[in-house]
Amino acid sequence: MSLTSDPPVGKATSPADGGSRAPDGGHDAHAALAVVPVRHPWRWAAVAVTAVLVAQFLHGLVTNPGWEWEVFARFFATETILRAVWITLQLTFYGTALGFGLGLVLAFMRLSASPFLKGVAFTYIWAFRSIPLIVQLLFWFNLAYLYRRLQFGIPFGPGFFSFDTMGLVGAMSAAVLGLALHQAAYAAEIVRGGVLAVDEGQLQAAAALGIPKLRQIRRIVLPQAMRSILPNAANEVISLFKGTSIVSVMAIGELFYQVQVVYGRNGRVVPLLMVATVWYILLTTVLSVLQHYVERRFSKGAVR
Repeated sequence: MSLTSDPPVGKATSPADGGSRAPDGGHDAHAALAVVPVRHPWRWAAVAVTAVLVAQFLHGLVTNPGWEWEVFARFFATETILRAVWITLQLTFYGTALGFGLGLVLAFMRLSASPFLKGVAFTYIWAFRSIPLIVQLLFWFNLAYLYRRLQFGIPFGPGFFSFDTMGLVGAMSAAVLGLALHQAAYAAEIVRGGVLAVDEGQLQAAAALGIPKLRQIRRIVLPQAMRSILPNAANEVISLFKGTSIVSVMAIGELFYQVQVVYGRNGRVVPLLMVATVWYILLTTVLSVLQHYVERRFSKGAVR
């Protein structure tokens, strides 16, 4: 005697088991649906308006005689302008290197557990962010007027030796010093924000493994913090590059000052200003490309 049982009621069969599709033909109906792309009429209208405005602007640049492109071409790569570009790049490099070097120290002073170090760093950042850059530059440029001699010795007592400050700080040195000290205040906050963005649990794990504090900062904190630091830091470098034009008040032969000198002699203001503008655009583009590759280097392993 054998026992047999009927198949369970409602059991679904798949095509692989020899079954058939649902009688309502849902799959075929879904495949027959027409796909209609989403239309964006206002987007295309905005593209058309923008294209017309750009074409009008370019047409004006080419046809308007007021731009004096022949004067622009004659002065764009002269020896005077190239020398001024080189001075501008020097000011940017020294201001960035010294500013971010000091800013790194100030950032970790603000993050330290010492109230004294925190107070010193906060006071420095507060002071140099509050005083306009042009005032700082003029102060360093006129240091010899304010302090004709510097004396070293016992505080409020006799001095051991002193020296004249007349030749201590020249125009270029004053410009680099002012730009670097001003930049350090902003760089400190950028670095501090990047460090705070790193998960504190990683530092706790590194400390539990016995990794020295300096190595934690160098191998764990800074590589991750750079992802947050780089966009703002690159923005500050580009701002400093264009901000070097402010040292023209000290008669330093950077790009904007030399352009002013040239159009002061020949009266061709617009084409000479375009010379400076195009140089600033070209060099800012180079800095932006470098920023892209440096960011890509430090974003390895990141989700985004």
